[in-house]
Amino acid sequence: MKSYKVAVIPGDGIGVEVVKSSIEVLNKLQEGKNFKLEFNEFDWSSEYYFKHGKMMPEDGIKQLENHDAIFLGAVGHPDIQDHITLNGLLLPIRRAFDQFACVRPSILYPGVDTPLKDIKPYDIDFVVVRENTEGEYANVGGFQYMNFPDEVAVQSAVFTRKGCERVIRFAFELAMERKKKKHLTSITKSNAQGYSMVLWDRTFDEVKKDYPEVTTNSLLIDAACMDFIRKPQDFDVVVASNLFGDILTDIGAIITGSMGLASSGNIDPTKTSPSMFEPTHGSAPDIAGQGLANPMAQILTAGIMLRHLGENDSAEILENSVKRVLEVGESLTPDLGGNSSTDDVTKAIISNL
Repeated sequence: MKSYKVAVIPGDGIGVEVVKSSIEVLNKLQEGKNFKLEFNEFDWSSEYYFKHGKMMPEDGIKQLENHDAIFLGAVGHPDIQDHITLNGLLLPIRRAFDQFACVRPSILYPGVDTPLKDIKPYDIDFVVVRENTEGEYANVGGFQYMNFPDEVAVQSAVFTRKGCERVIRFAFELAMERKKKKHLTSITKSNAQGYSMVLWDRTFDEVKKDYPEVTTNSLLIDAACMDFIRKPQDFDVVVASNLFGDILTDIGAIITGSMGLASSGNIDPTKTSPSMFEPTHGSAPDIAGQGLANPMAQILTAGIMLRHLGENDSAEILENSVKRVLEVGESLTPDLGGNSSTDDVTKAIISNL
């Protein structure tokens, strides 16, 4: 029997609740299977920050490195600035383990309403591949004359040929695997960003020569935002920089019904280091502890994790269970127009496995 060590970081707010639900589903799912998930929980969160002045211990990366995957809920607290939680936990993990490809699918499932007109289930079915370790979030910059009237802040984006090439190639490989159109859209802004995005465009044009089976196009980020709304059915795989991918995936989440359905994986395709799997949504402190959180994004994220570990059949069972619950429509949380609790939805998904 295969055994996988999974580091679990519930984090803050609803992250704790939806991770608990997902572990319940995964424990039921693995009964009778030829693999075992061994969960090792870490209490790194905003509460940890209040006690220790940091989001994780100095040897946090070392503690994670012998795991096969990292399963994270959400981090964020009203009394802590977001850049502290992001730069104190998520970004260091992504960079340390070279999780350079963030994969975020957007699918409109039957039984889920979209704010878009004349769009049917599965008309929206695309994946955004977001560069995850450099670009606009490279953490290069600083302050001059801090707290003086002439204070200056400089934030630099860092694009390398290696960084662009590998995430673009990953996106092409994903497009080759897809059963749909085998089409890849590159998101750019090279009309205004004359260095970083020009390098991105040149690299895209070079890499696409290796994939003649994949059709391609490029869109400026502003046009892409409009087209995600106007004609989302045109997209198959989308590759974008760190910032652009971050923006587009939130649009992708809301046009497919709810942030409560938006799953995500921070992937090291080489599998040299553990990849990290987290939903797109935040910690939602306004509803935390009330049993209102939708656990489906976290559970679908578990499906991405299972696929990365090579357990494709179990991932499909899990995903189909979520789809059935959505289609029946009897166990939905308020974000999807229902009045069921987090536990109700979890039990419904387990009963459909």
